[in-house]
Amino acid sequence: MKIERVSIKDAKELLEIYTPYVTDTAITFEYEVPSLQEFESRIKNISSKFPYIKAISDDGTILGYAYASTFKGRAAYDWSVESTVYVKEDEKRNGVGSALYETLENSLKGMGILNVNACIAYLKEGDVDKHLTNDSFYFHEKKGYKLVGTFHDSGFKFGKWYDMIWMEKMLGEHPKAPEKVSFGNWQI
Repeated sequence: MKIERVSIKDAKELLEIYTPYVTDTAITFEYEVPSLQEFESRIKNISSKFPYIKAISDDGTILGYAYASTFKGRAAYDWSVESTVYVKEDEKRNGVGSALYETLENSLKGMGILNVNACIAYLKEGDVDKHLTNDSFYFHEKKGYKLVGTFHDSGFKFGKWYDMIWMEKMLGEHPKAPEKVSFGNWQI
């Protein structure tokens, strides 16, 4: 497996990975699968500023993808991002997500990003659901992310209310006068 930059021409294959997350899970709170044109636009907008990467098998198949995006649209938040990762259903627990996150975090560090935040749909204690597990929480915890907040009953999908949690990971020290983030200038 290798990690590369995503390009617009990957949109169809990435959308195929994302579609079951929309139609069958509460992992994303989108109700409708975006059009290919919308997905291409998302790739273009996000990758102009932040890392947008894919994991590729030896035969060239995309196994998953990850990206960072704006955490909040104010200048004081420039050193913080929100992270996202999606892996093909049959590739979960094969190290794809871990490889993507390691590369993503290293790229972000190189840009001067200090905080990575993950917004995660979460089941209440004792809850069982066919559309969601707490695997994303455990994945992020294993990667060194800490739980920093819970928004109760904040997302409604499949006729049910879901909690939303925020987890964070610090990528570096927070100096008194941080250098400007080098948006759009990221390396793998």
